[in-house]
Parts: sequence; structure tokens; C-alpha cells
Amino acid sequence: MHIHFVGIGGTAMGSVAVACALQGHTVTGSDGPVYEPMRSVLAKAGIERYEEFSSARLIELQPDITVIGNAISRGNEELEFVLQERWPFTSMAELVGRLFIDRNTSIVCAGTHGKTTTSSITAWLLEHAGFQPGYLIGGVPQNFEYGCRPLSPELHNSHTGVFVSEGDEYDTAFFDKRSKFVHYRPTIAIVNNLEFDHADIFSSIDAIIASFVQMIRIIPQDGIALINADDKNALATVVNAPCKVESVGLSTSSSWRIVDVIEVGPTTQWSLHYNGVMHGTFVLPMPGIHNVRNATMAIAATFHAGLTSEEQQAAMPLFAPPKRRLEEIGTWNSATIIDDFAHHPTAIALSIKALQQKYPAAQLHIVFEPRSNTTTRNFFQSELALCFTGATSVCLGPVNRPERYRIEERLDTQRLVQDICSIGISAVSLDSSLSADPHWGSHAIAFLEGRVSPGDVVAIFSNGDVGGLRRMLTVE
Repeated sequence: MHIHFVGIGGTAMGSVAVACALQGHTVTGSDGPVYEPMRSVLAKAGIERYEEFSSARLIELQPDITVIGNAISRGNEELEFVLQERWPFTSMAELVGRLFIDRNTSIVCAGTHGKTTTSSITAWLLEHAGFQPGYLIGGVPQNFEYGCRPLSPELHNSHTGVFVSEGDEYDTAFFDKRSKFVHYRPTIAIVNNLEFDHADIFSSIDAIIASFVQMIRIIPQDGIALINADDKNALATVVNAPCKVESVGLSTSSSWRIVDVIEVGPTTQWSLHYNGVMHGTFVLPMPGIHNVRNATMAIAATFHAGLTSEEQQAAMPLFAPPKRRLEEIGTWNSATIIDDFAHHPTAIALSIKALQQKYPAAQLHIVFEPRSNTTTRNFFQSELALCFTGATSVCLGPVNRPERYRIEERLDTQRLVQDICSIGISAVSLDSSLSADPHWGSHAIAFLEGRVSPGDVVAIFSNGDVGGLRRMLTVE
């Protein structure tokens, strides 16, 4: 089958395209300029890619089906042609559900935070035990060659395989406003936590809970929902669940209870009780209690997929964290440079605590880029200041594309600086006018130069390019 991807340059779209090629399909794709690492990933897989959208080329290619990316909107030349000519089309999420998961066991790792880490650990535990899982991971996993892999034909066709998905709650495509995870039809679903996010899609926390309830409703009766025992919003999703429910957390009422946590540098150890019985003691090469929760969700999910405690304990210390999760990317002026995906107040606070665990003697200097559709607005105006507790200094990058919102809707970075300074942290903000400058990272370096000493840590928190700051700090 010839599959054409419109918007192939996205991390998830590109990874699924590679998996389709690995499955034996002919794959082509189109997009604007594609950046690393996806440019090299697609080239390595031998996928023919075009840096423009062209209906004339589609006529030449004659794909059997066209996959429309989440970022593609009406007006796109290839999309309009497909609609006009009544050609078959689908979304990435629906393609994954039908082509990769089908009738196999589906583990869906969902939640506001930790999806990439949880799905990566889950896939790794299964891989180390010899299960050869298929998987779709939104980030860049380091225990695997690609971000998406299909099941082997033998496992897939016999319906004995296990497929692990990072269950994104974002909408599927312009023509399907359901959350992506609905298409993955979970046998085992993880709801790791639930907070307000994606303000461009959801109007309230209740709307987000409703979307997760929709996913829970399609779990079969012999399936299972694994829920954060310490998160009231997560617990709200399983009030009328049609399947078995188990809770995971620190609470004494947890089905899977985390106890005896020991945090030392880059490593965390804990013991786990399952229904009051000791399940095992685990060692994870990542700091932070939030990563203990992520790993425990993976343990619970893979246990129900057939793994033993011994297999899980053997694999956990060998896990390699995904890229951009507290990742050391270099040094600058004898300070360690950390790259992290955190861009929500809760995620920022947890990442700072994890950095304090890993680098207890270092001063922490944070560069945060307000870029997501939630943090560029003032939804978390009050919460953002306190999330930087533990940092020595904070540089706020320019609000990304500020023209999208009225001033009264936009994050007020000057006010945020005042609030951060009021708790004893040095802070500055870069003017929003710099957001159009692809090299605004140089202004952040000017801030850092007068503050960073040898042995300190500079942490970049963003889901974007940060005005080229990463490259500027790590150039040889």
C-alpha cells in the first residue's frame, strides 16, 4: 500500500511514517522545511519527502490513502485536492489504531504530564523481557532506534502482540476533534495525572475529564484502568468505569502503593506493594518522585500484560530516559546545560525538584520560554511564579506569537518577573517583540553571563527552539 503523509515533519507523524515503511508499505510525505532530528530519521528510512505541498505531485504519486496531519488546516493545497477528488484519507491516530494495534493488546499511557517517559519505560520493560512490543512514543526514546515501531507480522497477525501508545489528549485532526487516544482502543489504560492544559482545545478541566472518560468507556470488561490514587481529577475519570480499576500512588489506599523512596543524585529507589503484598524493589536511573510514579504505572501495566516482578526489576536500571527529559546536552562556562520539555507549572516545579536531587550543590539558572497555547495566556499567571522555587535565577523568554491574543488575555511577563523576585529569585523577561527573532537566545546568554559560575546548572524549559539558545550554549 502507498501511504502519503501530509505534514510528515512532525515528530509523531514522521515516526509513524517510518513505522509504515518498516511494515513494508511505500511511504511518501510533504511538509515545509523539516528540522533535525526528524530530517535525518526520515532520510535514514529512505522515505521520499517534499518540502512543499503540491496537488500536481499527488496526481503523480497516486497514493492509496493520504494521512492528514494534526497541524494541517483547510486551505492546504494537498488537503483541498484530496477532499475535492474524494480520495481516501485518514488521521495519524486512526491509522495507528487500524494498522498497528488492530486486535492486539493495547497499552495507552495518558495524562497531562509524563506520557513520553511512562510509555518509554513501559515499552522498554516489555522489550527487555523479550515481548517485542510495538510502540508509538511522542518523544525520542533512547532504548529504541525509532519513535514508532510496528509489531512483527507473526505477533500482529496472531493477535498475541502488545502495542504501547503515548496517549495524547490533543485533538485528532481538523475533521475529528476527539482526543487521539480514543483511536488506540486501550486494553490497559494509564491516567497518570490530570490538570488543565491545551487551552486552544479545552475550555475547562471538566472538558478534559470528559475526554478521558470517553477513553475509559471503551476499555473492554476484561481490561483495566490504572489511575493516580493521589489525583482527584484522574480519579473522577473512572467513577462509572466499565472495567476493573486499580490505583497507583503514595496513598495507603493505593492498589499499587509506593513506599520507602530513596532519592540519591541521578538515581531513585523505591519498594512497591500490590494489594498489600510486596511486589519488589526497583531502581530507576532518573531523579524525581514524579518519575517514580511514571515507572510504577509502567510496572502495573506490564504486570497485567504478563511480566513478572523479576523481569521488571532486571530491566528498570537499564532504562535510558527519552531525550529532552532532564537531558545533559553539554557545558557552557563550566556549567552543565540541561534540556527539558517542561512547559506547565506543575512540570516545571517537578523538574526543578529533580534537578535539586541530581545536582544538590549547584545553583540553578532557568530559561523558560512561554510557548504552549496555555502558558502564552494568563491562565497560570499566579501559579507560574511559585513553580520556580529552588532556582537561583530565571530568564523568561518572549511570549511566543503574542499577536494571537489580546493584551488582557496574554501572559504578563513583567508582572511574573515581579512575583518571582518577591520570593527571592533574580528574574528578568525578554520583550515580546523579540519573539519573531529566531536568534533571541543571544539575549538570554547576556542574562546568564553575569550570573552563572562553574559548577552551576543552566536548565532550558521549553517545547520549542528557545531562540536557538541550545545551539548557542553547546557549540564547540
